[in-house]
Amino acid sequence: MRPAPGEVLHFSEDPTITRFVPHVARTARQSEAYVWAVDGGRAPDYWFPRQCPRAMAWTVPGTTGADRARVLGPGGGERVHAIEYDWLDRLRTTELFAYRLPAAAFRPFGDPVPSAVVATEPVVPLGPPEPVGDLLKLHRDAGIQLRVLDNLWDFWDGVITSTLGFSGIRLRNAKPAREPGPGTGPGPSPEQPTRTAPSPALRKPVRRRLAPPPA
Repeated sequence: MRPAPGEVLHFSEDPTITRFVPHVARTARQSEAYVWAVDGGRAPDYWFPRQCPRAMAWTVPGTTGADRARVLGPGGGERVHAIEYDWLDRLRTTELFAYRLPAAAFRPFGDPVPSAVVATEPVVPLGPPEPVGDLLKLHRDAGIQLRVLDNLWDFWDGVITSTLGFSGIRLRNAKPAREPGPGTGPGPSPEQPTRTAPSPALRKPVRRRLAPPPA
């Protein structure tokens, strides 16, 4: 599901929207009211249930062979999306819709590389919302590796210290990072239960870096 020329997309689980009005999202880091959408390069970031935490990485010019092998793995293609097992059923069953919006109403948002496009005036969709369909099949057809993990933080911490481009969305909804207790080596001992602690990436949020490959 990608926008056609002259379009951008807004993904939603609500199929009843007839007009998008600028608003300040509850989780926004800026005070301006916007209508949010994405171009073709950013569309795969939103092939998920809205609240699903996901960590994504892709090759960019300058990605090293070692980082590619470490993060993507053999046969991993150019891009990987990681979610947690607890979200797999929702990924399979969520009905997602795409609204096609006129690109002329929007401008890039984000620096140094735009992460979205925004409009400051109300926007009317170009037509009725389109069902996105099977989200697993959408990933497969796009050649995107979908990885399912028990916990995202080890993967995310590895991604943000690599030479790949990356994006992390709704990471506040992910499980807390696991931190072994003192003297437990690589895992917890029966005498020392596992403690939870925020990942360094959660203490200092990192949302995006570098652009994905052209759509």
